[in-house]
Amino acid sequence: MKTASILTIAGVTLVSGAIAYAVYFDNKRRNDAAFRKKLRKDKKKVDKSAASQEAASASASAASLGPLNITEVELRAAIETVKKEELPASPEAKEQYFMQQVNMGETLCAQGPAFSLTAAMCFFRALRVYPSPVELLMIYQQTVPEPVFKLVVEMTQLDVKTRVEGYWDAFPPKDMNVTAKPVDIESTNGATVRKRVLVATKDFKAGDVIYTEDPVVTALDTDLEGKGLYCSHCFRPISPDSAIRPPEGTDKFGPSYCSKECELKSVNQSQGLLFGTTSPVPEAELTPEMIAKRAEAQDAFVARLRTQGKIAPLLVARFNARQVSGELSKMFPGMPGEPATVFGLSDFTLYDHVERLRFLEVTPEEEEVITFRNVLESVLPGLDQFITEERYGTVKGQMLYNSYGVYYSEGRDDKPDDGLRPEDKERTRSAVGTNRQVGSAFYIVSSYAQHDCDPNARPVFTDSATLRLTATRDIAAGEEITVAYVDTTAQPDEPVVDARRRRRMELARGWRFPCTCKRCHAEAPADADKHEEPIKDESKVEPAVERKEEEDKQTFEATIDA
Repeated sequence: MKTASILTIAGVTLVSGAIAYAVYFDNKRRNDAAFRKKLRKDKKKVDKSAASQEAASASASAASLGPLNITEVELRAAIETVKKEELPASPEAKEQYFMQQVNMGETLCAQGPAFSLTAAMCFFRALRVYPSPVELLMIYQQTVPEPVFKLVVEMTQLDVKTRVEGYWDAFPPKDMNVTAKPVDIESTNGATVRKRVLVATKDFKAGDVIYTEDPVVTALDTDLEGKGLYCSHCFRPISPDSAIRPPEGTDKFGPSYCSKECELKSVNQSQGLLFGTTSPVPEAELTPEMIAKRAEAQDAFVARLRTQGKIAPLLVARFNARQVSGELSKMFPGMPGEPATVFGLSDFTLYDHVERLRFLEVTPEEEEVITFRNVLESVLPGLDQFITEERYGTVKGQMLYNSYGVYYSEGRDDKPDDGLRPEDKERTRSAVGTNRQVGSAFYIVSSYAQHDCDPNARPVFTDSATLRLTATRDIAAGEEITVAYVDTTAQPDEPVVDARRRRRMELARGWRFPCTCKRCHAEAPADADKHEEPIKDESKVEPAVERKEEEDKQTFEATIDA
């Protein structure tokens, strides 16, 4: 097994839970003298064990530890046994559990090949709770007898394979009446792009609600934030007199809420971590220096958000904060918070959903990344290390490509002009145009709805950011469901050719793909091929996802037929 392969497996399998756990270890290492002493003691034990294991491994590989002949069926059964076991909840319990499993695995290895699978199960258990799985796998490779190490790697591979292959069986949830089908879409330059598209699983009449979906994260337009006109969490219209505001000095961003419920959800998901004043770790004492440092970082972050007036950085911040808050709530029983999962699919984290989405390749400004990382570092030292510039850029590209504009009726007409060049403006999927929205919202299932200039569905927002995907005409089971990303209606006295050019330019600037819909083809001037340069679809997916999509397309039809 090559090192690069091991790193990939570990990263995909265990990235979600490591964030909060590693933060906990780093926090205790910095501030708890007794904990540091215990780590030094444990390290000596591990070093001693490693030396003896190296000698034992050399001897065993030459003699007793030969091929184990353990079947895939046996490995899968072992994995299921381990996964059915309840993991410890608190950081202290996880630490103790980890040491117990490693010690037990070492003891079993010394008893010979007959105990190899049982030993591998112990190391696999330890891997599930360790804050840095990549590091642990590398340690295993150096200290665990090779046959047992190979079993651990094979178990990890099978676990990943099961999760990857099972994802599309569970998502989208069956009660949403859609599935995500892999198809090939041809660009105007002749290149073929594989995408997942929404397909109806039953018939719908015009006006039927296909499904409803709540957003993962939202961000009210900056000119409306804190005015008391819309809820900062759910976008419900409110009046300044009835708006609920946090006590003075407890929230740097100054939000307004429609209810205590929305305020609590917002604080638990991301607002408290990003803009609050209390520690996200229960019973953690904040020194005056820590409080001052956090306030300074928050002031700089808020100032940039308001000065720039863009929504994507806030969506990125809230998405990452929701992930961390969800993991912290699992780490500390009784801590207020919401799990970093959606649709009740507890086997998949937000990261599992988002890593499969298309995104635009963007290069964020250095100051944008730094101000956000400074906020995270001021909350918990070490938390900022999980937001690299590359990771930040990918999530921002996902927010820019997939977010929807929330609007009521036909939208508002009082949004101030940001003064940016057309190519620099942020755009959201909005049938009335981004300039008429009240805020941006990011949804998982609705991200798979593709654009069409004559769509058969439309996102409808009645009194909140809850998206109701509504059929605009009859839709048959098996038919693709499409929406309009831009305003596709012709303006008064606007020639058809000009209206076509306008909406296609909006799509190219906002989503970097050429529209190949039937309406665009029908309305194209006779000499369009001569005057329109071929456009390449620049949206991307993660390379591992792209490879998997190639396999999934070949099996999708068989799955549907079955």
